[in-house]
Amino acid sequence: MRVRSFAVCSLSLALAACSGARHASLGEGSALECAPYARQASGLQLFGDAAGWWDQAAGVYVRGITPRPGAVLVLRATGRLPHGHVSVVARVLSRREIEVDQANWVHHHLGQGESVVDVSDQNDWSAVRVWWAPSQALGATTYAAYGFVGPS
Repeated sequence: MRVRSFAVCSLSLALAACSGARHASLGEGSALECAPYARQASGLQLFGDAAGWWDQAAGVYVRGITPRPGAVLVLRATGRLPHGHVSVVARVLSRREIEVDQANWVHHHLGQGESVVDVSDQNDWSAVRVWWAPSQALGATTYAAYGFVGPS
């Protein structure tokens, strides 16, 4: 199953890159989730629920509030996101806006170059809004974030 998921991810990335698409469907029954995708895309060796990545990274990887390409944005577990969510920073557009690549933000889809905006009062990436592809707009929900995890 792991080989199949990797193959689906690789094929989806290749097709999306060729077409210039920002959002590729993985199809019904796809096992691709945000954590395995972020692990493969970033190289970070963190496992389990996405929200747990922040604590796992302590003392192993750099954790902080400054986005950098290749770092992983870790969202906290909430009622809406019971396992949290992770995405990989693709580009830093400004101090308060980045683009991420992520799996399963929209069920069974791989999103590339999707906008995430820091809406925190302290400009510390503790609260974010995320692009919602079905509406082709920034989502209305604010999500709590731990910050960014990157290689040491």
